[in-house]
Amino acid sequence: MAEQGRTIFFEWEVYLMSFLQRHLPSFGVALSSLFTMLGEEVVLILIFGLIYWCLDKKAAKLIGTNLLVAIIINPMIKNIVLRRRPYFDHEQIDCLRPVNDKADIYDITFQGYSFPSAHTFNATVMYVSLWKTWRKHIFAIIAFIVPLLVAVSRVALGNHYPTDVLTGWVLGILIAVFMPVVMNRVKDHNLIRLVIFLISSTGIFYCRTDDYFTALGLMGGFFAAAFFEEKFVSFSQTRKPLACILRVAGGCLCYAVINKILKLPFSDDFLNSATMSAHLVRSARYMITVFVMFAVYPMLFDLIKRREQNEQ
Repeated sequence: MAEQGRTIFFEWEVYLMSFLQRHLPSFGVALSSLFTMLGEEVVLILIFGLIYWCLDKKAAKLIGTNLLVAIIINPMIKNIVLRRRPYFDHEQIDCLRPVNDKADIYDITFQGYSFPSAHTFNATVMYVSLWKTWRKHIFAIIAFIVPLLVAVSRVALGNHYPTDVLTGWVLGILIAVFMPVVMNRVKDHNLIRLVIFLISSTGIFYCRTDDYFTALGLMGGFFAAAFFEEKFVSFSQTRKPLACILRVAGGCLCYAVINKILKLPFSDDFLNSATMSAHLVRSARYMITVFVMFAVYPMLFDLIKRREQNEQ
């Protein structure tokens, strides 16, 4: 798989990356890994889940749309540019934290292409969207510092060239600024989501990496869940700390259990085969999981609330 992709770089990028890695302190890898986690799906889902299940589901749906547009655009661009990761072509650059630690670090199907940086792109969209939604100084500070830390960590860990993270940063800002304008002007948000999904689905014809099919499943599941929740669920929000913790914990458990169950009918060899059928199964798994998390699971909130009221 190492022969796949295109070698594209500027000399100054290689020099800067090797310089950073040579002078990275002993705790630098751990610290960089911590920073890079701020742009990973698990952390973003926890933040998003807290907003959706507890604080402000209307705002969460807008933020979620922004984030999903970024998540799907990234692999669609990557599978056009096909830029190989820096450590593929430069011996002086090490991969200190692979994208998928269970796969060969040179397997592009699982490690993905380099341009642009998904971590930087997603982090920028999420944290800038939070600031644009609530307009508080603390969110403005977070929106600047966190994507910067994520960007630097991706370069230091050897996963991305500096131009990858710079592009992710710019694209993230554009999505966070542009998408709310569209959502405000077109009142039928379900129509917008349908159009976005249909356009995003064109990637099936040329994308061959896991990240695209994961993103397509996430998008389809959440957009369907947003529609279903508005029409049939309409759960109530809560700001009680214990209730928030329980809802987020329950959502994480829901994700882990459903995703595990949906893998059971398939062998590991098939799931890791990188065939189109395996990719489509991957999309379907994530679509079902996310739909249950954000449409079916919230039905329990008001059911539990009514039961508690009846017992009082």
